[in-house]
Amino acid sequence: MGLYKNLFKQTAIYGLATVLPRMLSFLLVRLYTGILPTAEYGEVSIVLSWMVFFNVILSYGMETAFFRFYNSETDKKNVIATTTISIFWSSIFFLFGALIFRSTLAAMANVDVQYITYSIWILVLDALVIVPFSKLRANQRPMMYAAIKIGNVAVNLILNLFFLLALPKIADSSPNSFIGNLYVENFEIGYIFISNLLASLLTFVVLSPNYLFLKRNFDRVLWKKMMKYSLPILVAGIAFAVNEHFDKILLGYLLPENIAKSEVGAYSACYKLGLFMVLFATAFRLGIEPFFFSHSNKENAPQTYAVITKYFVILGSLILLGVIVFADVLKLLLLDNKSYWEAMKVVPLIILANFFLGIYNNLSVWYKLTDKTIIGAYISIVGAIVTLVLNYFLIPKYSYYGSAIATISAYGSMMFISYVLGNKHYPIPYDMEKIGAYLGISIGFSVISFYGFRENYFVGIPLLLLFMYFIYHNEKATILSIAKRKKQ
Repeated sequence: MGLYKNLFKQTAIYGLATVLPRMLSFLLVRLYTGILPTAEYGEVSIVLSWMVFFNVILSYGMETAFFRFYNSETDKKNVIATTTISIFWSSIFFLFGALIFRSTLAAMANVDVQYITYSIWILVLDALVIVPFSKLRANQRPMMYAAIKIGNVAVNLILNLFFLLALPKIADSSPNSFIGNLYVENFEIGYIFISNLLASLLTFVVLSPNYLFLKRNFDRVLWKKMMKYSLPILVAGIAFAVNEHFDKILLGYLLPENIAKSEVGAYSACYKLGLFMVLFATAFRLGIEPFFFSHSNKENAPQTYAVITKYFVILGSLILLGVIVFADVLKLLLLDNKSYWEAMKVVPLIILANFFLGIYNNLSVWYKLTDKTIIGAYISIVGAIVTLVLNYFLIPKYSYYGSAIATISAYGSMMFISYVLGNKHYPIPYDMEKIGAYLGISIGFSVISFYGFRENYFVGIPLLLLFMYFIYHNEKATILSIAKRKKQ
């Protein structure tokens, strides 16, 4: 149990590093939706969606490759230096190329060119801290990792509050003051990107010693091996970006121009209620990924992975049902503007889709450990094709509800394919009977609560309590063992 205790301790810290920034981001969504009309928030969402694609391209799978080779190579400093130099120069080349063609990029996204300029700088600064953050995780320094991550979002939040709330009041009361002269009317979207840019710049400054004290040379042989490993992950990452964010972009293209950005804004805002499942799955992945690689040479590794996945499903199923039961309470915390509430019907689908994605990430251990990342890329491409095809046919008829259907279909298919192929290439003894029971009951209760008795808590809460009892009944021995160990 010492192994699991250490694992979940690190996961809890990484969870803190994920939960707190995301919760602060939660406040930003409330701030933006309270100030911006749905169409303007839709414009912000479209730019951010494009940024996700370029984030994937600028990292080109090197984060996962770093962990793979950091654990397998004896010269770890050489791995750090080679990865750092590779990311640095690719980021610099991107910076100059993107700035030259920023007007073209703005026309493609149908947004103001200045927002694209800010986004380019944000992307480059974020890329330059990929290796320093990975180094912190590899060296098991979760507290430092958490502090910097939380600091980044805290600065971003403070700057947003200043630019969007405080600055207009200062400019109104003291228009001739130095601070008052900083205010630009109707520039809310610009201030959002400037806040993000300054936060990213500060994070880079904090982690810049990783570049100043880099002592090793670039190892071409190692770099070629890392690129061979990472490029399939790049393909998978692009496919993931398609699954996660291309629906917002397609909504902007496939819906009538007069309603497109408003629909994107409402959908993107309600999509954020899936945040709770994303928080859980992301925190789990951050803690688990280094552990998967470091534990892979142990004799009982498959059994360990099976147990971890079972408890991921148990906790995820509980979160799924809990969030869906209280979805209409949570919307009051996130969305102050009722014009955004029209898209609430997609929330159960989005939460379940993110749960499927989390399960897929756990199942994907087999192709990462067997160096068959190309198969992971193929699986992700299948998901992306499902996303694109279903969005193309469903958006014109069902708008963002069609996008939600496409998302859950894509992640569900990826989860199923990975499970089938994993059984063939790297068998793991998953307890499918219990996993299926937890998942099935949670989904069934969620459907009853949201679509049958929405906002009727005399039905929803008993269903949640009943599911919790079901978990306790099946996992009683483990729960009591943990409780007894805490008392000691």
